[in-house]
Amino acid sequence: MSDLDELIADGVSSSDPAVGLRAVRALQRLQERLEAIHVANAREQGWSWQAIADALEVSRQAVHQKHNRRG
Repeated sequence: MSDLDELIADGVSSSDPAVGLRAVRALQRLQERLEAIHVANAREQGWSWQAIADALEVSRQAVHQKHNRRG
């Protein structure tokens, strides 16, 4: 079992808010990394900001502001 798996399992089974909130933050960091990787991949493959936004079910402006690395 990975450290992340253990943290999630502890967060689910614990009644301690500190443990649960650490698990939530770990999942948020994982989600942020996955999103960044796949948005970059989509852009490299020619996807428009609108297509990425549609796939993530957010606005084009939101995804562009979050992930545009130019200037």
